[in-house]
Amino acid sequence: MGIIELTRLYIKEVVSRHGIPTSIISDRDSKFTSRVWKTLHDALGTRLDMSTAYHPQTDGQSERTIQILEDMLRACVTDFGKSWDTHLPLIKFSYNNGYHTSIKATPFEALYSHKCRSPICWTEVGESQLTGPEFIQKTIDKIFKIQDRLRAAQDRQKSYADARRKQLSFQVGDCIMLKVSPWKGVARFGKHGKFNPRYIGPFEIIAKVGPIAYKLKLPSELSGVHDTFHVSNLKKCLSDETLVISLEEIQIDDQLHFIEEPVEIMDREVK
Repeated sequence: MGIIELTRLYIKEVVSRHGIPTSIISDRDSKFTSRVWKTLHDALGTRLDMSTAYHPQTDGQSERTIQILEDMLRACVTDFGKSWDTHLPLIKFSYNNGYHTSIKATPFEALYSHKCRSPICWTEVGESQLTGPEFIQKTIDKIFKIQDRLRAAQDRQKSYADARRKQLSFQVGDCIMLKVSPWKGVARFGKHGKFNPRYIGPFEIIAKVGPIAYKLKLPSELSGVHDTFHVSNLKKCLSDETLVISLEEIQIDDQLHFIEEPVEIMDREVK
């Protein structure tokens, strides 16, 4: 999908239904960093907040939602085969009416301030109708409740993450190693499989960005990589700083993934 198609879809599915957001959190995909996307949101008055590169936990809530939707789609493909796409409206309906622990309600109820009428909850929804001031007050009360529940859920998730997080800190001028990860189907160079290096470098820290991110001085071979990284992707270079892991021996895409190619076909089976 190109940036023009994305813009049209955004206007159709988001703005027309829910209004203009005050801010959007996204990763650093080229479409979200493009001039067209930035110009659109400047005109609409929406602030664009980019997550830290190569650190999806920055927007953990969205990442978790994506995982759930992927699981639902995978099950849909398994159950319905080639006709899976015709069942997408039902998948959407099912997700929007699923109870979310964080807000202690369904997304439908959070958005529209009443339960969704469906075959499995006729009696629960009932026939009562609210109008005027009573409806407005009930809606406001629900919004406050949902906000409180979200804050409580975020505090819980933060406490879990903080309990596992190691406190790392570096100084400008430090030489560090940068973490890379294997990615099937991309490209490969030099060493095979698990013997590929897990860190490359060393690279010099040239600036601290906020409390938990650092800007690195990267070589020209990594010109397509965003130069600011979350602290979890870094480790201090403890060996001789002149001992460099050459980028000529490995191939890395702009997401810091190994590009892997098969070395040898060991067996083949024809059905």
